[in-house]
Amino acid sequence: MTAAGRPDTAFVRIGGLAHHVAVDGEGPVCVLSAGLGLCWFDWDPVVPLLAPHRTVVRFDRPGHGLTQESTAPPTLAGEAGRIAALLDALGLPGPVTVVGHSIAGLHAEGFARLHPERTAALVLVDSSVEDHPRPGRPALAAAAGAALTALGLPAALGPALRRLALRPDTAPPAEVRRVYRSSRVWRGTLRENAAYGPVAAELLALRRDHPLPPAAPVTVLAAPDGSARWERRQRTLARRLGARYEAAVPSGHLVMRDDPGTVARVVLGTSQEVA
Repeated sequence: MTAAGRPDTAFVRIGGLAHHVAVDGEGPVCVLSAGLGLCWFDWDPVVPLLAPHRTVVRFDRPGHGLTQESTAPPTLAGEAGRIAALLDALGLPGPVTVVGHSIAGLHAEGFARLHPERTAALVLVDSSVEDHPRPGRPALAAAAGAALTALGLPAALGPALRRLALRPDTAPPAEVRRVYRSSRVWRGTLRENAAYGPVAAELLALRRDHPLPPAAPVTVLAAPDGSARWERRQRTLARRLGARYEAAVPSGHLVMRDDPGTVARVVLGTSQEVA
C-alpha cells in the first residue's frame, strides 16, 4: 500500500475497459505515459527517484501492458480524456504534472490543452514530432494483428522481438514474458501505430485554438543521440511550445532507462506545488 492507502497496483475501469495502473509515493501528482508498445515497467528506473517527492501514476493504454485492448482506433481527445478519467478513478483530480514519452508526448500535450485547469506542468520526453502527418491505415493494422495471432508468433517470439528492438533490455524478464507473449499487446501496438498520423493531425489542429495553460511550465527533454536533424526538430518543438529545452546526453530514445536521473530532475524541477 502507498502512504495514502491506495493499492500500489490495480485495475480501474475506464470506458468499459480494465486499465492497469500503478501508484507509488506521495505528494503532488505526476502521470507517466510511455511510448508505443511500452508499458508501466519501462518507467521503473525513474520511480524510486520520484516517489519520495511525488505521487507517481503509471498506466497502460489499451492493448499495452496489462490493459484490455480496444477495437476502436485511438484519438488524441480520447487519450487526453483517458488520463483525466484515470485520475478521477484514483481520486486524484489534480492539477498534475503530465509526462509523455515518444508518441505519448502527443497525448500529454493534448491533455494539457484540453484540460488546462488540471495541468500543473508538462514534460515531453523525446516526444514524437510530426508536422506533416499521413492518414492512418486501421484496416491494415487489424489484418496484420489477426495474422500475427493466427500464426502464434507473439507467444513464440514476442519477448525476443522486444529484446531485439530495445537492446539492451533492462526490464524485468518475468514481466517481459508476461506482457509480450500476449497477442493482445502486439495488436494494440499495431493499432496505435496505425493511428499515429490522425492523432498527430488532431494535435496540430488543437494547437490553433487551445493554448497551453500559461502558468504551467513546459519542458522538452530530448535524446539527440548524435542526430543533428532530431535535435533541430526537438528544439523547434520547444520554441513552438514556449518550452525549456534540455538534452539527455548520452541517451537513446528510452531516456527513462538510459538517463533516469535527468528525467527525475526535470520532473521535480517543475514548479508544481499542489497535490
